Amino acid sequence: MSTAAIPGAPLPVRTPGSRARGRHRRPERPEIPTGAPALVLAVPATAGPEARPVVDELLSVVRGEQPGIEAAAGYLASPEGEDAPTVAELLARAAEAGLPAPVLVPLLAGPHDYLAELRGLAAEHGAVVTDVLGPHPLLAEAVHVRLSEAGLARADRARLFAITTAADGVVLTTVGGEEAAAAAGITGVLLAARLAVPVVAAALDVPGSVAAAVAHLQQTGSQRPALAPLVIGPEADPELLATAAEETGCPSAAPIGTYQAVGQLIASTYLAALPAPAEPAEAPQPEPVAGPVAQPAE
Repeated sequence: MSTAAIPGAPLPVRTPGSRARGRHRRPERPEIPTGAPALVLAVPATAGPEARPVVDELLSVVRGEQPGIEAAAGYLASPEGEDAPTVAELLARAAEAGLPAPVLVPLLAGPHDYLAELRGLAAEHGAVVTDVLGPHPLLAEAVHVRLSEAGLARADRARLFAITTAADGVVLTTVGGEEAAAAAGITGVLLAARLAVPVVAAALDVPGSVAAAVAHLQQTGSQRPALAPLVIGPEADPELLATAAEETGCPSAAPIGTYQAVGQLIASTYLAALPAPAEPAEAPQPEPVAGPVAQPAE
């Protein structure tokens, strides 16, 4: 039993994963060095019934991707009665236990105001904050899947490339202000290549941004624009998503949520932040033994 299920435990304990045998086993995953810092998934939201199911499922995916990984979720805040630690509490517990400072992976697809606070906490404890999860092709894939699930795009079964689309233009909605919208444009380019329709990005938390993006699509010929959230879920107020759809009159896909690729990105982001293992010192080479010098033949 992992200490992740024991209340008050500082961090979960790594348990060794079993290696499959046979010709058709999955490729071996990278080994986590002994004594490596734990992964803390930094959630930019208050722990509660809306955020916790998404976070718990993503942690389950991470552990499935990298068996034996030490992983826990730390929230922005945790109301009384919620058995969910904050990032600050997990950092303090690790320090009190004499453990290495955890690697903090923000549960964000792009820039966000939460990052400044997270980096401040990390600096106090000597912890590392990784890059956010996007932009990345896997996020474009995830948004595409959510659009197809909402009936706004249809994807090829094998390669997830669009055959036809119900929407003839897409607004990629995100949170984090204009900086986040600009960063989302890269994922938007990848999504546009999949859907073969124009994609523009907009910030849900900037008044008028989504409406302006929809108007731009309509002015350039789109008659059936749709909204596609480039948010995992906890970082965005659900009311912002509902309001954007209501004000623009556009259908919207669901947030990315617990899509498998997000867990893969979390695990790979953590692994990339681990310090490189020290190379073994080379054994000293024996000095050459001086021998008799050959005399030239007369």
